[in-house]
Amino acid sequence: QVDERGGPFDLVVLAFGYLGDERAAQRDTDALAHILNANFTGAAIALAHLANYLEERDTPTGVIAISSVAGDRGRQGNYAYGSAKGGLAIFLQGLRNRLAATSVHVLTVKPGFVDTPMTEGLDGLFLVAPPERVAADIVRAYRQKKDVLYTPFFWRWIMLVIKSIPERIFKRLKL
Repeated sequence: QVDERGGPFDLVVLAFGYLGDERAAQRDTDALAHILNANFTGAAIALAHLANYLEERDTPTGVIAISSVAGDRGRQGNYAYGSAKGGLAIFLQGLRNRLAATSVHVLTVKPGFVDTPMTEGLDGLFLVAPPERVAADIVRAYRQKKDVLYTPFFWRWIMLVIKSIPERIFKRLKL
């Protein structure tokens, strides 16, 4: 249910995620379900309710949702989290298509590594962005009515390369 007791809104930001423990998720379906529910199911249900409300209201509104570059290609090190974020990105793509004829703008944000409590202490991180930079990129992309934002910008090119690696080679990589 959407609550506008504080007055009408013109922007909704959906920003939550749970990295979880990939090894635990590989062996424990409850751990896997927690990752999937936190990153996809809950977000999709919230967005579905919101979309129904926004279609009826039909006033200019922005929807910004945080996915991840992890959702662009399944990697052995985080495919539970990545598949949930990939599912969210596809859901947002469909939602954007559904709402294209309305005054609702949907922005999918795909950040790389961001210096947050979720990434604190993780090994092997590179090109870690400060949250302030990511926030500035999001504001700029929203104002420019972009559909998808990779942030920082170089992640678009990194993921383009990663996605272009043939599966027979990719499955041998330790990513």
